[in-house]
Amino acid sequence: MVPFKMPILVLTLYLLQGTGASLIKLNGNGYEDVVIAIDPNVPEDEKLIQQIEDMISEASTYLYRATEKRFYFESVSILIPKTWQPKSDYEKPKHETYKNADIIIEVPNSPGNDIPRIDQFGKCGERGERIYLTPRIIRGEMLNVFGPKGKVLVHEWAHFRWGVFEEYNEDNPFYQFDGKNVPVKCSEGITGTNKVYTCSGGSCSIRDCWTDPKTGKLNKDCMFIPDKVQSEKASIMFMQSIDSVVEFCTEKNHNRFAPNLQNKMCYLKSTWEVIQDSEDYKKSTPMMAAEPPKSRFSLKQIGERILVLVIDTSRSMKVGNRLNRLRQASQFFLLQIIEKGSWTGVVTFDSSATIQSELIQIESDVQRKTLISRLPTVTVAGGGAHICSGLRTAFMVVKKKFLTDGSEMALLTDGEDNTTNTCFEEVKQSGAIIHTIVLGPSTEKGLEKLSEMTGGMKTTATDNVQNNGLIDAFSALSSGNAAITQRSIKLESKGITLTNEGWMNGTVIFDSTVGKDTLFLVTWTAQQPEMFVTDPSGNIYKNFAVETSSQMAYLQIPNTAQVGIWTYSLKSSAQTLTLTITSRAANPTVPPFTVDSRMHKDTSSFPSPMIVYAEVRQGSLPILGANVTALIESADGTTVTLQLLDNGAGADSFKNDGVYSRYFLGYKTDGQYSLKVRALGRTNTQRSRSQVNRAMYIPGSIDQGQIQVNKPKPTLSPGMPQTGFNVVSTGDSFLVSNDPSSQPSQTDIFPPCRIKDLKANFEEDHIRLTWTAPGDDFDTGRADRYIIRMSKDLSTLSSYFDSALQVNTDNLIPKYANSEEVFVFKPKGLRIENGTVIYLAIKAVDKANLMSPMSNIAQVYMFTSSLEDQNDSKGIFLFWQIECSISIARSFRILSSSPGILSPPLA
Repeated sequence: MVPFKMPILVLTLYLLQGTGASLIKLNGNGYEDVVIAIDPNVPEDEKLIQQIEDMISEASTYLYRATEKRFYFESVSILIPKTWQPKSDYEKPKHETYKNADIIIEVPNSPGNDIPRIDQFGKCGERGERIYLTPRIIRGEMLNVFGPKGKVLVHEWAHFRWGVFEEYNEDNPFYQFDGKNVPVKCSEGITGTNKVYTCSGGSCSIRDCWTDPKTGKLNKDCMFIPDKVQSEKASIMFMQSIDSVVEFCTEKNHNRFAPNLQNKMCYLKSTWEVIQDSEDYKKSTPMMAAEPPKSRFSLKQIGERILVLVIDTSRSMKVGNRLNRLRQASQFFLLQIIEKGSWTGVVTFDSSATIQSELIQIESDVQRKTLISRLPTVTVAGGGAHICSGLRTAFMVVKKKFLTDGSEMALLTDGEDNTTNTCFEEVKQSGAIIHTIVLGPSTEKGLEKLSEMTGGMKTTATDNVQNNGLIDAFSALSSGNAAITQRSIKLESKGITLTNEGWMNGTVIFDSTVGKDTLFLVTWTAQQPEMFVTDPSGNIYKNFAVETSSQMAYLQIPNTAQVGIWTYSLKSSAQTLTLTITSRAANPTVPPFTVDSRMHKDTSSFPSPMIVYAEVRQGSLPILGANVTALIESADGTTVTLQLLDNGAGADSFKNDGVYSRYFLGYKTDGQYSLKVRALGRTNTQRSRSQVNRAMYIPGSIDQGQIQVNKPKPTLSPGMPQTGFNVVSTGDSFLVSNDPSSQPSQTDIFPPCRIKDLKANFEEDHIRLTWTAPGDDFDTGRADRYIIRMSKDLSTLSSYFDSALQVNTDNLIPKYANSEEVFVFKPKGLRIENGTVIYLAIKAVDKANLMSPMSNIAQVYMFTSSLEDQNDSKGIFLFWQIECSISIARSFRILSSSPGILSPPLA
């Protein structure tokens, strides 16, 4: 294993930079500032708060013991929805928001989908995004399925904080080893039995598994049912529900042969080895006390949204029509993005600041129009910029009515002020959240710091009007604390530069989940275009509200927009046009389709690659089969378009998890880059349950010889709209340095990416391999050749790849990246007989002889059976079918002490 420890460590440190917006700090051994948010859709239940505290206290003890007295939960904030009744002991949040929450308590939007899960997009050792639990888990109602809630949280925390993976395999729960079918488990000391559990017509039965006479594998319905009473202590990442399991698998008891995600993603390393490589582990030493200190809790209730627009009107804002674009974007924000009930004010600044509007609560269009009238005009432009002056004045505006804790400042500036660091301490003490929108090429790091220290967004927009970056940045300021059904959803954002008279035509899909408060916004740079919109029934809308001085117009669709395909047409002479379409949920109980996008880190220095992530969901359900495109704009206004994929290859870690990914290598210049992602639902798009990075749904257990089985997981209806859907998101900006154009010329510096989905099986006396092709540069282009090696010894292949037996690949010509590769060969050089297991791995090489890391290790099992064995197996299968049919009529009693648990009938 030694050759792989250093590359994994380097990758871990490189990926941990800038992941997520979590406020967590490890102070000695205690995790401080953990944020747990109760989703606004969770019905009010005061008992739930105490149950959350109980879960954290239990988890803290489990975590302390499982990590050899290294870690525990020191302080936790619980965010309570605005819709719950206020109480005297509820504080006002500061920087804690739903956006930076570490754990979300949510109601699943599919009945029975109470499965703990985590957003974990990256590689081994990379921290996850956040944990999702449901009220039923918190209340202990899923105890028989997942085990104690404290241990469930420790299982998910290991994903979240240290980037480890599951040690089970639901798709293939058994593998063949040493002539037997063995359950995928860790450690091997976990005992149990293999059974088939079937239900039909309201009756259920338990039967023995049977072996396929052709493959030697157990039938697909066979499952491993553990003994309830065990002595084995590992592993939490396999079955945390078992009472005796209180530890992670270590190098000593880790099952390296099991085909699970932990082995696949982490080069056969145990979970404890990965944890030991983490920054947390390196910064801590074991404590002496038998039990950890008690966790401290603070209850913080979300209140009314308070936001001040802090707008730069300095002389540099006259460049490139910036002030007019600022007014367009600000007006759009006040018309459509800021939610009803919010308090909003306006401050402008150059060398000093001016209050343009005190806080006004938005209750109708009257207040929106009042605020719009206070925005700076295009003729205003003063002296130099002093950002701190603008922020101090905004704090004053808030303090006239409220505390500044939890208030938001939307700071729009071109960043030409290098004195921002003079007010860092004031910003910290204010408890306010600073969102920065930087217009132009500024790389002033003080602006980034303002957002980072307060948990705010940071976005950029260039002077390239066509990319619509400024309006995109303002649209991203929809409240993260409101229910998703209340937020503004961006359906389209695009622009065009016409060189002659022409048209900007297109379509947008309104699915059944959106349509309320719909707005079409058009901007132009020279003269008003002709504009009209047509709904699916052929009705034409031309009654745009025109703001001639601001060079913009908008159309508000009354009531709820009709479901179907809408068309838009803009006719104009030579100029630049942009179009933005937003809407809200049509039904407060049905979540709309969303796409959340981000880069895997905030900064990059060439030639380190960046990874784009886009998560497409409807509520708690991932969306598969969408067409997802990223548009990345560099500081000079150049845009690179990337097709994102959910294929489990290249930059994408897991296939069909609703997270679409791609490597970004298109560096053009130093400076801030912006990200926009467009997701389009198609006819083959479907909803799914989370398939990876979640605690195992335990099939049941054996207690004193009696098998008790849990109810099967409920089936999920696809329930997708026939029309498909459109949705667009704006991600945080990121900084690129070490411009490649200034570097010495190199023909090729990027190797092919790692192959992660190598699979193998025997076809008579041949081995058939399949995998997804990498590229010449990570997941782009085409590799030059493959090196495939095999061995009957796992350690030889994993630790000494170059010493293993090489397969002849002279006739194997690589395909373009993301294509399916198939290679069939007859193994030579190894003695193969019945029961032989062969391990295989592959590397890709480009024309510059740059080599990918070693792939996951695939294993293939040679199985042959005599005719007598086949006849016996067929007889057993026929007997199983007959017995199964007879058993349909038998009923099973439900154990009164264990809701949802079935047991065989009494004799």
